[in-house]
Amino acid sequence: MRHLYTWFFRLSLPLMLLHLWWRGRADPAYRKRWSERFGLVPRRPGARRRWRERFGVVPDRASRAPLIWIHSVSVGETLAAVPLIESLAARHPGWQWLVTTTTPTGSQRVHDALEPILNGRLLHYYLPFDLPECLAPFLDALRPNILVSMETELWPNLLAACHRREMPTILVNGRLSEKSARGYGHFSRLSRDMLGQLSKVVAQYPADAERFIGLGMPAEKVTAVGNIKFDLHIGSGQVSEAQALSHQWRGRQKRPVWLAASTHGGEDEIVLEAYRALRDEFPDLLLVLVPRHPVRFDSVARLCREQGLRVRRRSDGTPPGPADQVLLGDTMGELLRFYGACDVAFVGGSMVPVGGHNMIEPAAWGVPVVCGPYLHNFSTVSSLMEEAGGLVVCENAAEMARQVGSWLRDRQQCKAAGASAREVAAQNSGALARTVSEVEALMRRF
Repeated sequence: MRHLYTWFFRLSLPLMLLHLWWRGRADPAYRKRWSERFGLVPRRPGARRRWRERFGVVPDRASRAPLIWIHSVSVGETLAAVPLIESLAARHPGWQWLVTTTTPTGSQRVHDALEPILNGRLLHYYLPFDLPECLAPFLDALRPNILVSMETELWPNLLAACHRREMPTILVNGRLSEKSARGYGHFSRLSRDMLGQLSKVVAQYPADAERFIGLGMPAEKVTAVGNIKFDLHIGSGQVSEAQALSHQWRGRQKRPVWLAASTHGGEDEIVLEAYRALRDEFPDLLLVLVPRHPVRFDSVARLCREQGLRVRRRSDGTPPGPADQVLLGDTMGELLRFYGACDVAFVGGSMVPVGGHNMIEPAAWGVPVVCGPYLHNFSTVSSLMEEAGGLVVCENAAEMARQVGSWLRDRQQCKAAGASAREVAAQNSGALARTVSEVEALMRRF
């Protein structure tokens, strides 16, 4: 079955390259570094260690250091991987790190978040296409000791190549929705063979674990530890920065602030419709609008202006004035601080069928959340927060305006909802330490 998959992938490769080229019209980074996607990367010093040692050539210390490979597809998974890498790197200062992504935004987050932490111990490339002829040169050049894949990143040829090299593979913070499980089930033989080559699955919740087992993963290789995104630490520096942002945005009028975060196409229109309705009662309300992808910054700014709204861009470097109605968050790496500076947050990817983004971040700040109905990426998290009263699901702009207005109108109710969200985040922490233990155990075994 995997051979059919491989040939289908090969036949589809021209379309994939055309897709990358097409996306490069908006983001030129998609047209760069294609050699990495074919597995062509510089050879790591010591990658031919076995041949050299056979002839009495002793590798240097850096060459002998274990290379831990983390794969995170894009921004969300990369941000989830950062605390895991940080914790493991602190416990094992001799380990080297290889991080792969598939998108330019994920690549940028790798450099921004991990280079200060790893201090010269980081290699970063795009993940090669899932073809044996692309994976073989990549693995031969780098020879990682273990593959740690984040959340849902499962590739049949990648796992087969690691298995042939007797390299352990572990899926961490694993999640599998009912919809995804049904999709894998349509290719049951391919899925069963692929999962059988994994050394371990560290799932988020028992329901996720059961779905992995139902697809053929041996039960003894699956454990559920919770979602590592709950183990979010907000430092004193971030608190100070968020307070400074809040002071700048609110100004002397102490204006209320509504943050719409990680929006996708089709959601900005809904948010702006809700915002116009809210301004009848809250004329000084500031909307902080943060599109998920940088390629949409300019188009969202145009959309706001076309609707007659005064827009200030965060990249301008000046805070919004009293007459500014929308602050466009067109910078990278600041969203966590933004959550700490607002009164209410909408978390995007949920009014369109994307599956939702990380609502744990506003919850950790004690900020109540509104979301749309598409939450399958965070089904358990959203259910916990909704049951506690820290999250409300809205079907349309009218419901969104009504709920945000209710919280802005009653500050005590708003604080109580935010406190409930924070309590959910606090009660569900601890998955990170268990995940670290699972990775370390696998390294010891191999």
